[in-house]
Amino acid sequence: MNKVLERFSLNGKRALVTGSTQGIGLAIAKGLAESGASVILNGRSAEKLSTAIHQLTAEGHSVEGAAFDVTDPTSVKAAIASLNEGGKPIDILINNAGIHRRAPLLEMTLADWQAVIDTNLTSAFLVSQAVAPGMIERNQGKIVNVCSLMSDLARPTIANYSAAKGGLRMLTRSMCAEWAKCNLQINGLAPGYIETEMTKILVQDEKFDSWIRGRTPSGRWGSVEDLVGAAIFLSSPAANYVNGHLLVVDGGLSVVV
Repeated sequence: MNKVLERFSLNGKRALVTGSTQGIGLAIAKGLAESGASVILNGRSAEKLSTAIHQLTAEGHSVEGAAFDVTDPTSVKAAIASLNEGGKPIDILINNAGIHRRAPLLEMTLADWQAVIDTNLTSAFLVSQAVAPGMIERNQGKIVNVCSLMSDLARPTIANYSAAKGGLRMLTRSMCAEWAKCNLQINGLAPGYIETEMTKILVQDEKFDSWIRGRTPSGRWGSVEDLVGAAIFLSSPAANYVNGHLLVVDGGLSVVV
């Protein structure tokens, strides 16, 4: 392997990707596996998890599964303890789990507010808090928090999502402030408008779809594959001195008016 490729190689690394049975999480997990990592897929549905594992295994990748609820502290602690057994550490953590519950602020229920905060923000705190001690002990590790354009911006009906993703950006910076001295690199990946199962309702809205295509300099929605290279970079030795950064992948949407 030449020196350039070696900088981006994940050979010998073990990566946990939360919320990785579909969409962005599954694409990132596959990308990490293609770069040499042994990947742990996560989801709450055992059926979806089994399907995703079979898909990546059939392609020749080293994959295992961990079915646990990232919002439940007890489940998180038990799952990470189990994954750490046998002397196989988690070298890379991708906090990707996320949901949407859209509603105007005056109509948003507390349940929908709390569900999004718990899944999109608190889960990253819980899983990172469980994984980081092992990384700190080994004096190395990568954590990538999947943030959003909504970490900085806002639009109607997604106040819970924007609040969670804004909080996740600051949690990323706080992790950097405390753990960088232990040779952990913690960064955020901020997708723009990506075509996924979660955004299908927006893609199918002709007015909104037209607005996105016209508003984005690249003239299109992003695909999940558009995020893979950035995730590999932030997980690799090439990013050893990148810390507390938010890497935006949005086709240029956030830089134009």
